Amino acid sequence: MSAVKPSPSKTQLRNLPATDPATLEALRQLERKVLWLSTWMIHNANHLRPSRDGLKVGGHQSSSASVSTLLTALYLHTLRPEDRVAVKPHASPVFHAIQYLLGAQSLENLERFRALGGAQSYPSRAKDKDDVDFSTGSVGLGVAATLFASIVQDYVRLHGLVAPGAQANGKMIAVLGDAELDEGNVYEALLEGWKHNVQNLWWVIDYNRQSLDGVVNDALFRRIEGFFQAVDWKVVSLKFGKKLEAARHGPAGEALLDWIESCPNQLYSALTFKGGAAWRERLKLDLRGTRGLEALLDSHDDASLAALMTNLGGHDLETILEAFAAAADDPTPHCFVAYTIKGHGLPLAGHKDNHAGLMNPSQLAVFQALCQVPQGQEWEPMAGLADPEADEAYLRTVPFAARKPIAKAAVIPVPDLPTPAGEELSTQEAFGKILFEIAREPSLLSQRIVTTSPDVTASTNLTGWVNRKGVFHSSIRADVFQDEKVPSPQKWLMAPGGQHIELGIAEHNLFLLLGQLGLADTFWGERLLPIGTVYDPFINRGLDPLIYACYQGARFMLVATPSGITLGPEGGAHQSINTPLIGMAQDGLSYFEPAYADELAAIMSWGLRHMQDDAAGGSVYLRLSTRQLEQPKREMDDALRHDIIEGGYWLRRPNAATQLAIAYCGAVAPEAMQAVQRLMERFPHIALLSITSPDHLHAGWSAARRARAEGDRAATSHADTLLGDLPAGAAIVTVLDGHPATLSWLGGVRRHAIHPLGVERFGQSADIIDLFRLHRIDADAIVAAAHEVTGRWG
Repeated sequence: MSAVKPSPSKTQLRNLPATDPATLEALRQLERKVLWLSTWMIHNANHLRPSRDGLKVGGHQSSSASVSTLLTALYLHTLRPEDRVAVKPHASPVFHAIQYLLGAQSLENLERFRALGGAQSYPSRAKDKDDVDFSTGSVGLGVAATLFASIVQDYVRLHGLVAPGAQANGKMIAVLGDAELDEGNVYEALLEGWKHNVQNLWWVIDYNRQSLDGVVNDALFRRIEGFFQAVDWKVVSLKFGKKLEAARHGPAGEALLDWIESCPNQLYSALTFKGGAAWRERLKLDLRGTRGLEALLDSHDDASLAALMTNLGGHDLETILEAFAAAADDPTPHCFVAYTIKGHGLPLAGHKDNHAGLMNPSQLAVFQALCQVPQGQEWEPMAGLADPEADEAYLRTVPFAARKPIAKAAVIPVPDLPTPAGEELSTQEAFGKILFEIAREPSLLSQRIVTTSPDVTASTNLTGWVNRKGVFHSSIRADVFQDEKVPSPQKWLMAPGGQHIELGIAEHNLFLLLGQLGLADTFWGERLLPIGTVYDPFINRGLDPLIYACYQGARFMLVATPSGITLGPEGGAHQSINTPLIGMAQDGLSYFEPAYADELAAIMSWGLRHMQDDAAGGSVYLRLSTRQLEQPKREMDDALRHDIIEGGYWLRRPNAATQLAIAYCGAVAPEAMQAVQRLMERFPHIALLSITSPDHLHAGWSAARRARAEGDRAATSHADTLLGDLPAGAAIVTVLDGHPATLSWLGGVRRHAIHPLGVERFGQSADIIDLFRLHRIDADAIVAAAHEVTGRWG
C-alpha cells in the first residue's frame, strides 16, 4: 500500500463542509446502480448474448469497478457542461452506464456492447452514440490529449474564437489508470504543459496498483508526487475514506493506518481478495502487542472489518466530492491520486489476475441479489434503488446533463492559392512562400490558420509565417535577440495573439496538439485550420498519436519535409522510406506528394477546404522535398487541378501505339523525364504519368471496385480512366523516393506488366547522384527497368 504521502492540502480538505445528506444518499444509490449496469453489460455480452464465433467478448469488469465511484462523483455531481473528460479505456462500461442513466445512451447500444453498432469497447468520438469528449484506447494518449486541449482552450479564448453559447473556461479532465503512467508520452506532455503554463486541468489517477500482468511496483509509484510537483502541479492524495479516518481516532487507530501505509501493494491486494478473516489474522500477527488492537478487532465482524480495511479514498464519495470541490475554482493543474481497489465490490476484488477476469453466472447471481435488482429488471434504470423517485429527480438536476450540442462551425472561405514565383523551387520552399503570402492579407483564412512544429520551424520553412504572425504564449515574452539588436531572420516575440505554437522535439506532442487543434470547432464552436510541420522520417516517432488524431476525427494539415533519400548528406536516420505507405494506409488522412509548386498550391487550396468538409473531409498529409526542380511553364486550369487532386495526370499522353509508360511521384521527376528522353528512340510513343497522390488514386480505384462488387457495374475511377488510355499490351515502370509498393498496384488496374522502383533499404550520407544510383531510382535504373518489363534488351 506504500506510495504517495498525503499532500498538505489533505488536512484542509477534511475541514470542508460535507455535501448534504440527501445528495450523498442519492449518489451512493446511483453509484451502486452504475456498478451494477456496467457489470451486467459485460456479463450479458459474454454469457447471455449468442456467440457466433466462439471468441471471448471481454469488457474489464474489475477495471470498471475500481473507477465507478470516481466517475459517479464526476458525471453526476462535479462536472459542468463546459468540462471535457477523457475516460480511461477500461472504464468504458461505467461511462456508458452513466450516459444511459442520463438519457444519452440507448438500451439497444448497451445490449450490443462490443458488438456491431453497439457501445464501443473503449470510448470513441467516432463510433459511440453517446457524448464522448476524447477517444481513448491506446493507453496514455487520451490522458495527454487533455493537456493539449487545455493549451488549445487558452488559444481560442485569448484569440476570441469562442462561438456564442459555447464556453472556454471548462476543465480538461483525464481519469486514468495508474499503469498509464508507464507511457513516456505522458511525461513529454507534462513538460510541454509546463512550458505553456497549462491551466484548468485535472488528472484523476485510479491508483488500484494492478496492471494487465500483475501488481504495480511499490517503489516506482512513490515518485509520482515529485513528477507532478516538478512541473508546478498540485498533488492531492485521496488515500483513506471517512471510515478509516474515523478509525484513526479509535483503539489502535494510528497503528492501523500506519500499517496500511507501509503494507506492500501485493499483500494488500491478496488480503483484499481473501476477505475479512484474512485481514483479522494478518493484523493479529503484524500488530501484536499494540494497545487497543483487541478492542478494534472485536468491534467488527469479518464483513465490516473487510469494509473498513478497503475504505480507500477513491471509493469514498464524500472524500472525493470534498477534494473536487476544493479544487473547483483553482486554475492550477491538479493531480488527484485516488487510492482504489481493482474489482471493488465484486468477488474478483484484489486478485492479481482479475484484469481480464469475468464473474461466472453463480457469482453474478449473488452480486445481483446484493444490488437488490429483481430478475427480469436487469436493464431497468431505477430497479433496486431504495428511493427511485428521488434518484430519478436527482438525475434531472445533474449539471453535466444540461450540456447542449455545439452548433456546426462556419466554413472559412479558401481561394485558389496562387503559385509562388521562381524558375527553380523545391516543394518545401514553395510551401513556405504560399504560407507567407497568406499571412500578408488580413483575411479570415489568415486569421484561422495556426501552425505548430516540434523545434523544426526554421528548417521546414515556417519562418516567414512566424515572423508575420508571431509565436503564441499565454503571456508576453520578448525576443531578446531582437531587443539586443542581434541580427537574425527569425522574430520570436511570444504573445497571446501569436499564431504559431512552438513545441519541443517530441513528435508525440506535435500530433496530440494537431489533434486537439483540429477538434476546436467541436469543443468551442469556432474553426481553426491547423498546419503542423515535421521531418518526414519522424512521422514514425509519432505514429501512434497520429493514428489517434485521425481516429478522433481531427482535421489538420501535416507538412512532412524533407522526405526520402533526397536529403542525401543527412544520412539514413533522416531519410524516410515507409511514410508513403503510412499515408496510403491511414484512414482519415489524404496523402499527396507533389513535384511542382503549382501542384502544391492546388493541393493546399483543396486541403484547406477538405479539412472543413464535415461529411466527407479529413486531414491532409503533404510529403515535400528540399530538392529544387525547374518549374513547368503552364496555366492551372480546372481540368488539371481536378487531375492533381484525384491523384495524377499525363504529362505525355499515351496513344494506340504506346508500348511503355513511366509513372513517377514527387522529387524524382527529373530522372523520369531523362529516362523518357533516352527511351524515345526505342519507344517513340512512350507516355509519362505524374502521380500527385498515390493515396487518392488507390482509394478511388478501391471504391470503384467495391461499387462494382455491390452491383454498380458502371462505377469507375480516375486510375481506370488514366490507365484505360494505355493499350493493353503496354508496360509500366513506376518510380518514387519511397517504398516501391506505393505504386506497384498500378499494374492491377488494367492488367499491365509493371516494374516498380523505389527505396527498400536504409539510406546513408551521400549526394543525390550517388544515392539515386545506389538505390536504383536514377535514370539508368528506369531505363533498365523499361527494357526488362518490355523484354527488349537488345
